[in-house]
Amino acid sequence: MHSLEKLRWIIDREIEKMDFAGRQPAELYSPVEYILSNGGKRLRPVLALMSCRLFTHDLTECVKPAAAIELFHNFTLLHDDIMDQADMRRGKPAVHKKWNENTAILSGDAMVVLSFNLISSAKPEILPGLLSVFNTTALEVCEGQQMDMNFETNPNVKENEYLEMIKLKTSVLIAAAMKIGAISARANDRDCELMYESGLNLGLAFQLQDDILDLYGKQEDFGKIRGGDILMNKKTILLIKALELADQTTAVSIRRLMNEEQDPGMKVGEMKKILDRLEINLIAWKMAEGYFNKAIRKLYETNSDKAQKNEFADFIHSVMNRKS
Repeated sequence: MHSLEKLRWIIDREIEKMDFAGRQPAELYSPVEYILSNGGKRLRPVLALMSCRLFTHDLTECVKPAAAIELFHNFTLLHDDIMDQADMRRGKPAVHKKWNENTAILSGDAMVVLSFNLISSAKPEILPGLLSVFNTTALEVCEGQQMDMNFETNPNVKENEYLEMIKLKTSVLIAAAMKIGAISARANDRDCELMYESGLNLGLAFQLQDDILDLYGKQEDFGKIRGGDILMNKKTILLIKALELADQTTAVSIRRLMNEEQDPGMKVGEMKKILDRLEINLIAWKMAEGYFNKAIRKLYETNSDKAQKNEFADFIHSVMNRKS
């Protein structure tokens, strides 16, 4: 039986084996080491290992693919921070702020190659399945990021459009992690797909929760500026639902806050008052909770160890109750 701490340790040890501190040129690898050691929870690789553990006690063949997921995820964060011009990541300066944008771009590119190296080391009998999932997911993440960028100039993003975007940008990587775990354990096709569907729903819930925590979480817990999405006029589920449910006068107030120069503190405060009045926090949380519950239902449909399913469900509940 592996505890969550043990699973995180397994991933950390695999990443440490790559010895980024000893690689040259240091200007390329130091940012990689920095972001990978910057307090991440290792959610995605832990999900991969937990998925593998549903079907086998031997996690050996899942370790490198799980580490590949973590490298790829951190690459996306590194590039996202550049595109969003976000100064902080996990409570510390983002890579492009600590170094510069060119260094951050190149280090991110290196992380993609390193992640594919890890996946490619899998045994021949599972390699095609792993590569298929990983390649499809890598492209979908790029598609989701482009959709997110398109939303910046679209004043009328709809809920279904937003859910499709976060599915591609965030959810598919969590789904891929869980399917990769099942593939590594030689699970059958049905169980692999059920793990993928569970991960998709978990990922949607996780991102909706992220939207909520950006405004309603504590800055010291969340590691970002409180209300950062509002300051950047990002079309999150909070804003989309507010515009959908607001009367004409309130909608005009929302768009004025988005379009006119405002004192940052005043802008966040005024927008929060509107969201609170419309009870958007409760609406968004119910949506997230629905996806969390779907994730658990799909998990229990798999033909896998019941005790491990119960532990996995407990872990999903702990994600539901996170503060950061």
